[in-house]
Amino acid sequence: MNTRQWLEKLVAFDTTSRNSNLELITTVRDSLQAQGITPWFAHNKERTKANLFATLPATQGPEAGNTQGGIVLSGHTDVVPVDGQNWDSDPFKLTERDGLLYGRGSCDMKGYIAASLALVPEFLAMPRTKPLHLAFSYDEEIGCAGAPSMLAELQERGIHPEGCVVGEPTNMQVVVAHKGINVYSCSVHGKSAHSSLTPQGCNAIEYAARLICTIRDFADAYKANGPYDTMYDVPFSTMTTNQIRGGIAINTIPNLCEFTYEFRNLPGMSPEKIQEQITHYVRDHLLPKMQAEYPEAKIDIGVIAASPALETAEQEAITALVRALTQDNEKRKVAYATEAGLFQRIGIPTIVCGPGDIIQAHKPNEFVAIAQLERCEEFLRKLGRSMQLA
Repeated sequence: MNTRQWLEKLVAFDTTSRNSNLELITTVRDSLQAQGITPWFAHNKERTKANLFATLPATQGPEAGNTQGGIVLSGHTDVVPVDGQNWDSDPFKLTERDGLLYGRGSCDMKGYIAASLALVPEFLAMPRTKPLHLAFSYDEEIGCAGAPSMLAELQERGIHPEGCVVGEPTNMQVVVAHKGINVYSCSVHGKSAHSSLTPQGCNAIEYAARLICTIRDFADAYKANGPYDTMYDVPFSTMTTNQIRGGIAINTIPNLCEFTYEFRNLPGMSPEKIQEQITHYVRDHLLPKMQAEYPEAKIDIGVIAASPALETAEQEAITALVRALTQDNEKRKVAYATEAGLFQRIGIPTIVCGPGDIIQAHKPNEFVAIAQLERCEEFLRKLGRSMQLA
């Protein structure tokens, strides 16, 4: 299948993060197996989702058959929901209009996966001195939660790639750095009472509101005082509360309020130290006030997802290679997070470069330009050829 055909097939799978991706991932596995490649899966605990990793061994020279070293082509298979969005066409049916291919995930980031899979026959025919690896993950859209199990198994198997290209949409431009993302859940437990008997209760919503406002205060401080990196469109670390739920009736003091918050830290900033600000406020200020009203009050904070920031040095071989193949020497940093930081954390230097524009991601009528996919194909061909003997 060519890239267009692969993309049509991939978009047709509704791999919204709340769903399983197994149908898509087994389809990819079966295609690779039919070409003589043996992928392996790294499942989630429930075995309802899986990452896929596959290696195309070196084919040339004394390293023929070798699976060590080489470069990883990495992409995520999950997509964000279409709920409440007004699409002009079926989001799970690839539709072409004016040189653009519409469909959920066409840009973010099934286009890159489609191009990688379409070129597998060419890769296999190339006389490469190093292997190429394919790494397709789940649950990237909910905080890069799926890839860690794959990377842990990669280490257990003793596979040590030399570099990685994560194909998030960058208009095929080179991105060398991005922020980290850290997502937390918070449950504030108070005591119910009739609202006419306020002193007999402990209002979970009101105490949650105090914590939420404090998180906003921390965010305002980072905006006002830095640290800053002006290469980012948002040049400081950010903190936001994005979901909240609590209360059962207008005349009942709520005993529970739950919310989620996140922060996106610049490279070099410690996520642990940022979170410690919140932990300190809860432990030393907020919780004592709650327990003065209700001794059994508590606040539980849990980690939903955490993915490290990325900052890849210009001296890394993968940086030089991707710059040479794209003829792009501009240094770019982005505020959104990817799985690239996870690869870097285990010692695999990583660059972000893929087809499409991040502006299209997560929106109704998401699309990728056919011209972008063609540029991606040419880049991947050059990448394969760069592994040939001189």
